[in-house]
Amino acid sequence: MVHEDAARAAGGRPGYAAAAVVFAIGMAGTTLPTPLYGLYQEEIGFSELMVTVVFAVYAVAVISVLLVAGNYSDKVGRRPVLLCAMALSAASAGCFLLEGGLPLLFAGRVLSGGAAGLLSGAATAAVIELARPGQKARAGFAATAANMGGLGCGPLLSGLLAQYTPWPLSLPFWVHLALVAVACALTWRLPETVSQPRRWPALEPQGIRVPPEVKSVFVPAALAAFAGFALLGLFTAVAPSFAAQTLGVHNLAVTGAVVFSVFCASTIGQSLAPRIGARRALPLGCGILVVGLLLVASSLLAKSLPLLILGALGGGIGQGLAFRAGLTTVSEAAPDTHRGGTISAFFVVAYTGISVPVVGVGALATWLGLRDAGLVFTVCVILLAAGAGTYALLRAPAQA
Repeated sequence: MVHEDAARAAGGRPGYAAAAVVFAIGMAGTTLPTPLYGLYQEEIGFSELMVTVVFAVYAVAVISVLLVAGNYSDKVGRRPVLLCAMALSAASAGCFLLEGGLPLLFAGRVLSGGAAGLLSGAATAAVIELARPGQKARAGFAATAANMGGLGCGPLLSGLLAQYTPWPLSLPFWVHLALVAVACALTWRLPETVSQPRRWPALEPQGIRVPPEVKSVFVPAALAAFAGFALLGLFTAVAPSFAAQTLGVHNLAVTGAVVFSVFCASTIGQSLAPRIGARRALPLGCGILVVGLLLVASSLLAKSLPLLILGALGGGIGQGLAFRAGLTTVSEAAPDTHRGGTISAFFVVAYTGISVPVVGVGALATWLGLRDAGLVFTVCVILLAAGAGTYALLRAPAQA
């Protein structure tokens, strides 16, 4: 059971903002390799399909952890799970620092996916639960902004370091290890929000289990999250290759900034969601996402970097609107004792969207080429986003 007075009893100890910083640092590590895939392709030698497979391995690891241990922080407490996530994140950075070829690349992504899987449920719940009663709205934004902001800062940081320092494949991970150390120190001082946590009970894989009282709001929220995360997957996995092969952009800092822009726009969209209200933010977010995807398709046809950036901004705002509305609605509807598990189920659907369509792009690229594969992807996700928006409009949650 969640201790509702944890934040009040914490005294001078860190609150929800510190938990959000931990969340952001952990998520930044998961996207750190994004601008570096081209360098790994040159050094190790593998195809565009392998890039998407490496990315998909990360997403599969996230989903596996969410299914097996998504509700574990409800039992053992938030802090132990957050510390385990930081340990996995550090181990992932170590794999990339060893630079031992494709096997270590896969191992690093699996470990990174494990960290993200643990963070998605536990960190989101910790940020929300550490807020005082009057801070709940700000804490909800802090949780989703830390998630998307962290994912965006990873490529921006590694792109800058890879482009302008002599150690493109090592310095980004050394910097991340230093940040992980800071996150561990913050986590150690966080107050525990789960009352009477158990000492390492046996894992009880729950699959995707949503309490009956949450299902009516879970379905439209999860569909919108799937569509939005499909766009994020496109930018995180293959945007550097699109920029280099289709648009002729080879500056890693620019590539990292393009990827950062979609996550930054997502954070902006999340900040707008409370003003619009969940009833309208879900379908409106899907509509703006469709516009962003149309701009991405136009950028591939016209070979235009400005159009790609506009597509990233538009699609990110739409994704952020829908994601924030969905996550807020689901987390508020979930009972305290199942909040971590319900949030984890929400992220399972989202990370399925970030992985499966992207592997399809990689497979299609081997036959159609990267640009045509990207066009097929955008058409499919446009149809999905339009369907999710229509469903959300017709089955909108009662909460504003």
